[in-house]
Amino acid sequence: MTSDTEKHSSALEEVEAQPASTGGPVYETSEKVDYDRAGAIEAEQVEHNMTVIEAVKAYPAASWWAFVMSCTIIMESYCVFLMGQFIATQKFADDFGVWSNSTGKYIIEASWQSAFQCSGPIGAFIGVFIAGPITSRIGYRWATIGGLMALNGFIFIFFFGNSQGMFFASQILEGIPWGIFIANAPAYCAEIVPMRLRAPATQMLQMFWAIGAIIVGGITYHYQSKNDSSAYRVPIALQWMFPTPLAILLYIAPESPWWLVRQGRLAEAEKAVSRLGRKSATDNPADAVAMMRRTIELEKTEKKPNLIELWKGTDRYRTLIVCGVYASQNLTGNLIANQAVYFFKQAGMADNTAFALGLITSALQWVMVMLSWVLTTYLGRRTIYVYGQFINCAFLVALGIAASVGSSKAISNAQAALGLIVSVLFCLGPAPASWVIIGETSSVRLRPLTTGIGRGAYYLVNIPCIFLASYMLNADKWNLGGKSGYIWAGTALFCSVMSWLFVPEMKHRSFREIDILFNRHVPARKWKQTIVDIHDDE
Repeated sequence: MTSDTEKHSSALEEVEAQPASTGGPVYETSEKVDYDRAGAIEAEQVEHNMTVIEAVKAYPAASWWAFVMSCTIIMESYCVFLMGQFIATQKFADDFGVWSNSTGKYIIEASWQSAFQCSGPIGAFIGVFIAGPITSRIGYRWATIGGLMALNGFIFIFFFGNSQGMFFASQILEGIPWGIFIANAPAYCAEIVPMRLRAPATQMLQMFWAIGAIIVGGITYHYQSKNDSSAYRVPIALQWMFPTPLAILLYIAPESPWWLVRQGRLAEAEKAVSRLGRKSATDNPADAVAMMRRTIELEKTEKKPNLIELWKGTDRYRTLIVCGVYASQNLTGNLIANQAVYFFKQAGMADNTAFALGLITSALQWVMVMLSWVLTTYLGRRTIYVYGQFINCAFLVALGIAASVGSSKAISNAQAALGLIVSVLFCLGPAPASWVIIGETSSVRLRPLTTGIGRGAYYLVNIPCIFLASYMLNADKWNLGGKSGYIWAGTALFCSVMSWLFVPEMKHRSFREIDILFNRHVPARKWKQTIVDIHDDE
């Protein structure tokens, strides 16, 4: 062992001898203890020099645990799409809907359609605000495990619901754990993997969103034609497949070493680093911890993280980027994807055909997310995010035009095809890239709070947009069908311009470099050309 390492270990013991019962991170008041700066620089340089394949080989465990944490997103996706499928399920409408003279059968009223689809986001809006403070205190693992156990109980209320009000209430309750999952997953995934794997690790979140939709699509395709309550009871019950196995896996998962360093638990952070990679890649975990300490020193303060800090100085810009990227997911075609089956029915498809197309859409979205890993790795986050939004904007205009030129079988098919294209392209560019941007933008110290607030912004926009989408598509309201493409094209254009102006390119940037570039107030469009020296500690 080198003398530098001995000094570091001695300093480590000194830190850990300090009482940690005050609840505040030790590093914030331990400036007397110097980290190994040379080791920190070397560890960061190693990450810069890795290729994606080398990073996967060096950190297979990190990739696995990011995969496990991403699986929690299946549950939000499952239930969001499940409510969308129930609205299109005739037996559900027969049991809980009203008679429609215009269609000659029972339907779920537009107001209840909106209420059902807003109930989960309302709960999740509560959950994301709970997630930040809880996670900052007890860590990503325990906060997520608690959410999974709570979800097990809330599914009972959903399963035994026998009225519209009970379904509404159960979805609000289920939404609270979703908020915890969606706030924690991108932050945890971004923190446990090396730099080259941050993009694919966080993009897995969108892949599991698509997987949740595929599972729902397959299940409801099979059960939607049943003439009894199993048409919707069985899909509800199948939610119990996920929480307990995931909670067991997360119990044995390592905590984020970045979170442990923020808490001053340096020895545990070294053990977590060792667990995340092969021995050859983590033969000196003290260097990796020193790199984390070096980055965190740029943000050092004696105050505990709080929500007010998110809106001060440079952190305000970073928070606004996260909020804007989250919110724009609702405004660039995502709601057509979430209501795909109902959209296809409104475009004139038969029930079975609409459900089959919904399933095909979800499968294609899954494929597109995997393709986006390659695009993001080689083209960058900003490129596929901004230009993906512009392309979707063009297809939304085409959808509106197709719905405006007349009424025929060919026009209906064209609308269905364009709706499918919008849904699929959303998962090739804007959707997966947004998760990477969200995971990288916030400061390390404020990351749990920032991702929580950002997702809160998503729901603030999502809830009124759901009402708007339901009224635009529903036959007993505005009945716009594909003409809604004009409205979403307008919002998509606004989001595209704003992201081009303000979202920077963080490809191949360490968290230290990202901090420095934000502190230097480098314009978003110049990040790619700006050089940050490996020795800079401003």
